[in-house]
Amino acid sequence: MSLSDPRLLFGIHSASFYNRTTGLPYGTLKCLSTSSVSLTGELIKAMGGSQKYAWAIEEGNISSEVTLKAKDYASFMFELFLGKAPTDVTTPDTDGTVSTLTNKNGSSVMSATIGVATAIVIPTTGPANLKFGKYILKAVSATTVDVFALSDVDFNRGTDLVFENDLLRVAAAQTITSGGNTDIASIGIRLTGGSGTIGMTTGDTATFEVNPPFTKSMEVTIGGPSDTFPEFGLILVGKQRGNGEMFEVDIFRAKGAGMPLGFEMNAFGEYETKVEAFYDSARSGIMKARWVQPS
Repeated sequence: MSLSDPRLLFGIHSASFYNRTTGLPYGTLKCLSTSSVSLTGELIKAMGGSQKYAWAIEEGNISSEVTLKAKDYASFMFELFLGKAPTDVTTPDTDGTVSTLTNKNGSSVMSATIGVATAIVIPTTGPANLKFGKYILKAVSATTVDVFALSDVDFNRGTDLVFENDLLRVAAAQTITSGGNTDIASIGIRLTGGSGTIGMTTGDTATFEVNPPFTKSMEVTIGGPSDTFPEFGLILVGKQRGNGEMFEVDIFRAKGAGMPLGFEMNAFGEYETKVEAFYDSARSGIMKARWVQPS
């Protein structure tokens, strides 16, 4: 009888995360690069006298660290590694969305009486010209505002838009009237004046955010004082080999914290994150490995 072929691992197929209580999946990562499970132990040596070698060696602690490299910024990763589950919208929105106008500096620009009461999408014509981004209204007189945008990434949607100056202004001196509508057609936004005599304080500002019509969207605020990082289970599966062999590692109890957001020039953003595997008393271990060679 000859020696058996060596058992080999080739590539990575997926990393799937699951809820430890229900067993149900959070989701899976498929766009993965080099990932590994590192079980690194320490050896404790008894040294003494003139002997240059150890008299005895015993094993010490073993660190159990999983390194994941991925390009997929799945929503569940924000929950597990950054402590906050995103708000996902999966129903298509043909009208786009404008967030609530919010005062940033001072209190007169967003005002139901003396300033801009609302910023909304212009009915009918507005959705086609909505441009993704964050916008700022600045009072330049008691009755007029300049409009600024913080990015031109979507300026070619609908009517083309350009920055008017180095301060990122996109519309100047928009007049606000009591109860009246001021349409900024190039960005698809309607500003409605307050119900009283318009009297904003020069220099005050307010902000809003825009999504153009979309099929899906995601939003998450990271870093809140009550954010939590749940424990999870993790299954890593190697790529199926040409001979049909498959290899799986089920990590019973794991925890992670931190996930870079990679913006790279002319490349898909890739991030590396660490997972610590630790003892699960209910399953008497930290992980289980399975291998099969189908017949």
